[in-house]
Order: sequence, then C-alpha cells, then structure tokens
Amino acid sequence: MDSASVIEQALETAVSSCDVLGCPPRLAAAIRYAVFPGGAWVRPKLCLAVAAACGARHSPLVEATAASIELLHCASLVHDDLPCFDDAAVRRNRPSVHRAFDERIALLVGDALIVLALQNVARAFADHPESLPGVMLALTRAVGAPVGIVAGQAWECEASTPLEEYRRSKTGALFIAATVGGALAAQSDPTAWRILGDRLGEAYQIADDVRDAIATEAELGKPVGRDAALGRPTALGEFGIGGAVARFELLIAEAIDSVPACAGAEPLRELLRQEARRLLPESLLQRAA
Repeated sequence: MDSASVIEQALETAVSSCDVLGCPPRLAAAIRYAVFPGGAWVRPKLCLAVAAACGARHSPLVEATAASIELLHCASLVHDDLPCFDDAAVRRNRPSVHRAFDERIALLVGDALIVLALQNVARAFADHPESLPGVMLALTRAVGAPVGIVAGQAWECEASTPLEEYRRSKTGALFIAATVGGALAAQSDPTAWRILGDRLGEAYQIADDVRDAIATEAELGKPVGRDAALGRPTALGEFGIGGAVARFELLIAEAIDSVPACAGAEPLRELLRQEARRLLPESLLQRAA
C-alpha cells in the first residue's frame, strides 16, 4: 500500500476503539469527524519515510507511531479553531468541530485525541516494552510543556511572544516527534534525525505564515488573514514576504542536507523536495514576488 493508505488504515484502527458501546455518541462522532477525511498527512508520512530510510518499511510499530502523531496534530487543530483562540468557522473546507457539534464537545474531542494517541502507541508496543518509553517520551514532549503544542498555544496567551520559541513549540515539536519517533519505532538511533524535524518544523510554519497572508480560503480550506487579525507574530513580520520565502528555501535545503547516509536517503530527500513544492507552489510564489 502507499503511505496514504497505510496512514488511513492505522488511523481507522485507532479511532474505531472509540466507536464502541458506552462511548457518548456525539463524542464518538466528533472524534471521527476531526480525523476523517484527513489533510495532507505531512507528519505521519514523514514518520513513515524516516522509518523506511532506517530499514523498517512495513512495521506495525511505525504505523501506530505515525497514526498517533496525526491524532496529536488533529487535537491541536480542534483546539486551535476554538472561539477562545482563532474562532475559525472552517477547517479542511467544512465546518470546524465546534461549529459542526458545539464548543463543549470540541474541547473534549481535543482532549480525547491526545489520550487516544498515547493509548494507541501503548497498545501497539505492548509486546515491545523496550521501545515504548522512547516513543512515548517523544510524543509527550511534542504535546505538552515546556516546548510542545500546548506550550505553543499558551504563548498566544502571553503579553509578548518570542517568535522562535513560539514556532518551535506550536509547529516544530510535532515535526521533531515525527522524525525522532520514526527512527525510534524502527529501533534506530534518533539522534541524527532530530535536526531534520527541527528544520522542517520551522519551514512549515514559515510556509503557513506566507499562505495565511496571500493564499485564498479555498486554497487552504480554512480562514485566511487570521495572523494579522489576531496580531500573531509571523515570519512576514520578521523578514517580509521575500525574506520569509528565502528563509523557507534555506531551511528546506538544510533539511535535505541533514538526512543521514542510509539506504533510503535519496527517496526521502525527493519526498522533501516534493513537499516544499506543495507548500509553496510556483503559483503562490508569483503572488509573493
């Protein structure tokens, strides 16, 4: 199967554990709504690609880790869209969870998805207890404090927000979890893969800043112009559009160069090039010029 099919099946396995007798029906429906249909699945695809580069192409442990990373990402989107944060009416070209259900259910869905992500890897690694602590630690670091996605959201509640720390927490943390988690699930040394996640995380956030400023709602599947409306710190404020694009291209080049020498290095590097073109396609760059 291709990576998208693998991820979809792994997510279905995880989410179906909530579709059982005894789970509040609206909560179960909202969890499924938040996860399916998915977006680009950048983070779980990256996890699979790193694991494949390490020699673990078809591994239930890797697939569960990738799915859990996507569940954490979905949780962050549900919470990010809430009225107390972005108050976004649309996500993935349809009503956001709090609009489709209500604010109370959306808050609980985000919480439930974080717990489900950890339960999912705990079940998958039950017969491999030697590998579980490292993967669990990578995931919990990515979601909590001091530098996970919860911390990233909390920076938006402060009087002033340091841009580098904000980016590292809100976006970079899950990318690092994807690269480090993929290596750990493949039972490889994760040290060399951390810089890849770090560079990609910053690049992705810069691309998101650019897209929020110059893309259309139809292109993004969510409201645009929210950074400016909410006074969020962005790469455009730091570098300008031209400088932000140049910084993005530098980070992608550094990410590609950071891929360690291994059997799957070149396919992974090509995947990174393709993702860069998807994030900031030529049509969008022409608008930025």
